[in-house]
Amino acid sequence: MNLAVMSPMNHATAKSLPVTLVVDDDQAFRTRLVRALEDRHFPVIHAQNAQQAVEQTRQHRPQRAIIDMRMNGTSGLQLIPQLLAIDDEIDIVVLTGFGSIASAKDAIRAGAMDYLTKPATTDQILGAFEAGSDGSSYAPTTAPSLAQVEWEHIQRILADCDGNVSQAARVLGIHRRSLQRKLAKHSPSEA
Repeated sequence: MNLAVMSPMNHATAKSLPVTLVVDDDQAFRTRLVRALEDRHFPVIHAQNAQQAVEQTRQHRPQRAIIDMRMNGTSGLQLIPQLLAIDDEIDIVVLTGFGSIASAKDAIRAGAMDYLTKPATTDQILGAFEAGSDGSSYAPTTAPSLAQVEWEHIQRILADCDGNVSQAARVLGIHRRSLQRKLAKHSPSEA
């Protein structure tokens, strides 16, 4: 088991910014988010599952946690009260690729300060923490485009099909070649 350690950085900067825990079982996403936070000089620890998150929280006492809602094993929703039991002052933002009003309400009731749908940018995540600290809720300034919503839906289905393009095409009700053409394009948010 490879538990992450806190990122090396300038001690003065590390003391002024809150230690942030990133919990996501998607290694690529977790790595990108950790790197983006480190680029903004945040001291970051990370975990790939709830058990590691609890261990990291006990060891490092982060002030903030960014938790994926849907993980193998213990879900992000189940993890929230575990982290709050260790430190009831920790600020938690939940990220999900499978957003719904019901799950957002559940996350807030469990103790999260905000709930964002993926792909949330690092600025949106940090904005959620800042907005939550003054009692308000973060709201994106624009709704995602139809192309972005379609892209996210395709990515969710593809993930549910373990990357099997043919199976994902059947679930989506489109031809495999049409899906391959859509996948060959970059995400609309990257354009």
